[in-house]
Amino acid sequence: MTRIFLAGDSSVTDRPYSQAPMAGWGQALPLFLPTTQVVNAARAGASSRSFVERGRLAWIEQNLAPGDLFLVSFGLIDHKKQPGRGTSAFTDFQWYLRRYVHAARDRGAHPVLVTSHDRRVFDPHGNFRRSLGLYPLAVRELAAGCTVPLIDLNRWTTEWWSRAGLDGTRGVFLSLEPGEHPHYPEGVEDRTHLRPAGAIECARFVADQLGRQGLLPQDRIHHLGDRIPEDALRYLDDHAYAHVTKERVAGR
Repeated sequence: MTRIFLAGDSSVTDRPYSQAPMAGWGQALPLFLPTTQVVNAARAGASSRSFVERGRLAWIEQNLAPGDLFLVSFGLIDHKKQPGRGTSAFTDFQWYLRRYVHAARDRGAHPVLVTSHDRRVFDPHGNFRRSLGLYPLAVRELAAGCTVPLIDLNRWTTEWWSRAGLDGTRGVFLSLEPGEHPHYPEGVEDRTHLRPAGAIECARFVADQLGRQGLLPQDRIHHLGDRIPEDALRYLDDHAYAHVTKERVAGR
């Protein structure tokens, strides 16, 4: 049976319980695909470049099988230009993304490119500001040039953020007042990472697109029209997460 492998950054990754209510959309994807194995190999802080150089793509290559889907979503870290992680949108960013596409096709699996959701950034007048520059466009261009299915999460979320405004997106991102959550007693104003409400809706969009584009049979996709409570989202055990983090540091 088709499995789904995920490569990406902190917007996609599974989170441990100690970081709740922070969540990635890949963490919520199984809520809509209960009969499909989702292998979330995304890592916080990863770029398209560092994911390759630290051996994470190699691990996925070893485990991909014919017929599997391979969803790839980067951009949040790539555009920061950090040493060892940053890329340029239309040169090495696209070059690395091609590595993922070829890795899947060489093994009979099916690559799918997913643009990153944008950050919660608004100007002083309340207008939404796109923060990822040309990286979503670079993904769209590569998808068209390589005939790879595209799930344009960036376009969908920027429209959502724009309609909702600064106040309306507070419950989507990790924005907490002091004392609102025991894991963040001093509060937090994180305009990059999602909380369950945002992660679940982004995952709903991705799952819906998998069906609409014929990438998964419709009978494998469930609950698209249902209200999903935030407590349905599962978090990693902290000891298991520590082991995963240790592997990441070691480059495995």
